[in-house]
Amino acid sequence: MHCIAGEPMNGRASESGPRARPHACLRKTAALTIAAALTLLATGCHHEKRQAYGPPPPPLGSYPSNPSNEPNENRSPRGPLAEPAGKPVLVETGIASWYGPSGRRTSDGSAYDGTGMTAANKTLPLGTVARVTNLANGESVLVRITDRGPFAHGRILDLSESAAKEIGIYRVGVAKVRVEAFANPTASPTGKWCVQTGAFKSQQDALDLKSALSRRYVGSRVSEFTGDTGYWVRIDPPRQERADAAAIMNWIGNPDPQAVPYLVRID
Repeated sequence: MHCIAGEPMNGRASESGPRARPHACLRKTAALTIAAALTLLATGCHHEKRQAYGPPPPPLGSYPSNPSNEPNENRSPRGPLAEPAGKPVLVETGIASWYGPSGRRTSDGSAYDGTGMTAANKTLPLGTVARVTNLANGESVLVRITDRGPFAHGRILDLSESAAKEIGIYRVGVAKVRVEAFANPTASPTGKWCVQTGAFKSQQDALDLKSALSRRYVGSRVSEFTGDTGYWVRIDPPRQERADAAAIMNWIGNPDPQAVPYLVRID
């Protein structure tokens, strides 16, 4: 940009005349400099790695330590899984993310390892092998379900860090995927079920729901606990049957904009 200051007329210059032009030029230059800086900051933001979602922990002792006779170290494989036989018994499409860090206890009793090809899901039997395909790039990975979650509205799966990297989800944080689950011959055909709802911002809101559930569903086990995202309530029907858990979930509804009830398979 070029600025030209004219000569004063009759030895004087008005405020809107030629002598005002250098000041206007400086103001325009400063404005363009600020705009350029803001643009640089905005374009650099996409290099930041998004925070992975960490599901809230289940109450201690509420999940079986090892629901099958398979050793725990084999339930969190670090290398690729063998291609499962047969056709998928369930195919689902939805949003997936990834979670960490390593070290926390998973629902099958093993320690979560971000380098393993594992995942968390709310309803598939523990130990199930599933193929997860990133629909944005067509990349696929085989994972074993070792944990429960994600407890985030609209998500169907949380991958380990390594599995997320394998199909290009690690940096973007979330992606639409297709999950193809294969039959797990060691799993119970009916399963054991519960309902988990949260996260409540107020502990009192969680306690109020716990009290209401205890009065309405006598004989059920109701627990309140704290997760990374707030306060949670879990209720186990006496027989832990899916139909009973689904009825409880429907009765709970949506008591709080931040609280969503989830039907969760325990085994």
